[in-house]
Parts: sequence; structure tokens; C-alpha cells
Amino acid sequence: MGSSFTISDGMAGLMMTMPGFLAAVSAPVVTVATGRIDRRVMLGVFILLLSLANFLAAAASSYWLVLISRVMVGVTIGGFWSIGAGLAGQLVPAKSAGRATSVIFSAVPLGSVLGVPLGTFIGDTAGWRTAFLVMGGFTLAVLVLLLVVVPPLPSDQATRFDVLGGVLRSVNTRCALVMTFLVVLAHFGTYTYVTPFLEQVTHVSSGLITIYLLIYGAAGIAGNFLGGSMVGRCPRSTFAAAAALIAATTLLLPVLGQSDAGAVTLLVVWGVAYGAVPVCSQTWFSKAAPDSPEASSVLFTASFQATISIGALVGGGVLDRSSPSTVMVLGGLPAVLMVLAAWSHWAGRFTWSKSS
Repeated sequence: MGSSFTISDGMAGLMMTMPGFLAAVSAPVVTVATGRIDRRVMLGVFILLLSLANFLAAAASSYWLVLISRVMVGVTIGGFWSIGAGLAGQLVPAKSAGRATSVIFSAVPLGSVLGVPLGTFIGDTAGWRTAFLVMGGFTLAVLVLLLVVVPPLPSDQATRFDVLGGVLRSVNTRCALVMTFLVVLAHFGTYTYVTPFLEQVTHVSSGLITIYLLIYGAAGIAGNFLGGSMVGRCPRSTFAAAAALIAATTLLLPVLGQSDAGAVTLLVVWGVAYGAVPVCSQTWFSKAAPDSPEASSVLFTASFQATISIGALVGGGVLDRSSPSTVMVLGGLPAVLMVLAAWSHWAGRFTWSKSS
């Protein structure tokens, strides 16, 4: 897409940055504004908006129209995940809520397994506009499935800004914010530009890059469920282990990633590690505010998406001024800091609510 509009890889990274910032803003605003509306209705509205964004991108005559479509995607992400991430308790019995949350977040690595390689394949064979057109059609199919399968989800407790403020003042919530910021910054500051790395350092063809991303995504699914099964018992060590593996892979990629075998091996480790991150982060936020599940989901989504934007923006700036290898090395440093913070005295004093 960058070459189509004659822009740099770093400038193209705005397609990741803008949705993240918009999602961070829309997460609290949209959730509070629609607090009394049935949550299934709102999920449907967001899916429809996503479909329209894909169709706009497919027809865009300039890069700025693409960015407008990404603004629509940002609003969708912020609203959808703020509502959807905390719905497990309304869909299944309380004893199954943890497992249901893992299933919900399995959508993240599944998107890497199916969406990214499929979009890349369609883009390589028929052009990126066709890829957006096809994804828009898929999104409409998901909307139909939502209306047919998901039951009405009335809002029992509207989230207000004062509730969000109260949750944010919690020491445990602030701890979750710091941990999430560091590990997500490390991941998206590097993974956003993993394709240029594979092209320029590993010298992988575009067809093989699709396969490599598929392998990464498959590992992410395994990491999601592995993290979900472990985070309830060992929240700090599970989150720290994921960050440590991300740090190790990004720091080692410039050396070991010069060969195909080394790159694939590290991508598998990276996929397993990052697959556990969303469910670990969401669990920390929900445990910090067990009486306000939607409010904790709002803060989780806002912090996650804002950090995605910052990571993509910083990584793009580094890439334009240096090399993909430098991006990987610098990106690994926040993950190292996250591990140190997780094992520090401050993080060690994190206590779950008695009701958890």
C-alpha cells in the first residue's frame, strides 16, 4: 500500500497508529455514551462500521481516504473490545468465565493465523484493494452471524466516567497499566515492521512471508490458551514470562533471524509469547476491579490501543532513520523493563481482590 501511494514504510505505519489512538479515545467515550443500549446492538453497529471502513479503503483514491477509513476502524476497535472483552460473564456461568475470556481473546491470534495471511495472499494475487473488499464482505457475514447466534445482552450497569476514574485510582489498576504499556510497546514497536525485517534481513520472498506469518499466528493461538490456563494461578510470572520471551526474540532476531530457520524459530516463540499477553493483561485489569467488569475492559482497551499506536509510531520513526534490525533491538528494551518491573518489590506487592 505504501508503494501505491508513494510513501515510506514509516508513513504507512500511520495505518496502525491512527486506529490505536482513535480506539483509545473511543473506548471510554463510546462505552459511556451507549451505556444503556443493548450490548448486542452496539456490537452490531461496530461490525457494520468496520465493514464500511473496509469498503472505503478499497475505493480510496488517496492515502488520506485510507487514513479516514482507519479512523473508522479505530472507533470500531475501541467500542467493540470495551464491550466485548467483558461479556464472558453474561454469556456463560461464572465458573466458566475465565475459559470463555480466553476463547474471546483467541480472536487476536486467530486474526493473525487467518486474517493476516489471507489478506496478504489476496493482496499479492489480486491487489490490496481486493483484499479490503473481500474483508468487507466477510465482516458483513459476521454481522449476520452475530444477529442470528448471540442473544440479547441488556446493559445491567451503565459505565460512567466517575466509575472509570475510581477504577483508575486503584494501585492495582495502575500496575496493570504500566505492565501493559511496556509489553505492548515492545511488541507493536517491532512486529508492525516484521515484514520489512524479513524482506531486508532474512531475504524472504513475499510468498514465504505469508507462510511465516501463518506459523506465527498458529503459535499465537497456542500461547493464548496456554496463557489463559496459567494466568489464574500465576498471574505475575505468566505475564513476566511472556514479556521475557518477547524481549528475547526481538533482541536475538538481528543475529539469528538472518537465516530462515532462525527467523521461523524465533517467530514461533514470539507468537506463543504474545498470544498470552492480551488475556494476561485483561485478567490483571479485571482482577483489579472485579465489581466493574465493563469499566476494567474500557481501561484495558484504551491502554492497549494507545500503546499500539505509540509503538507503531516510534517503530516507524526508527525504521525510517535506521534499519529493521535496530527497530528489533530498541523494541526489545521495554519488554526487558517490564520483566524487571514485574519482579520488583512494587509489582510483588500486587494483591488481588478478596473476591477473585
